[in-house]
Amino acid sequence: MQRRHFLQTSVAALAVTGSSSAIHATTKTPAHHDITISRFKFVPDTLDVRIGDTITWLNKDIAPHTATANDDSWTTDELGKKQSQTLTITTEMSGKYYCVYHPHMKAKLIITS
Repeated sequence: MQRRHFLQTSVAALAVTGSSSAIHATTKTPAHHDITISRFKFVPDTLDVRIGDTITWLNKDIAPHTATANDDSWTTDELGKKQSQTLTITTEMSGKYYCVYHPHMKAKLIITS
């Protein structure tokens, strides 16, 4: 009888622990990402991000740059050489962006919730 109770208690404890781990595994804490602006390119030019993540753009070029959404839903300030700016991803942000000074510079954020 005691053995049966021990086994039932152990199985119940494992079930609770397992489900708790599953909950923690699916709950993501916000991540931080870095994008370098170098040689008139955003590196990386495609980035997977989640709502709540932060991104820092760092300009390594001599020329000033921005990271500006195609639909103008967000933008960095003008970034001079060695300047950076960090933005937090929100639900209002769109993914495709470019530099207002150099429109051929294009990149994309793949935003998921």
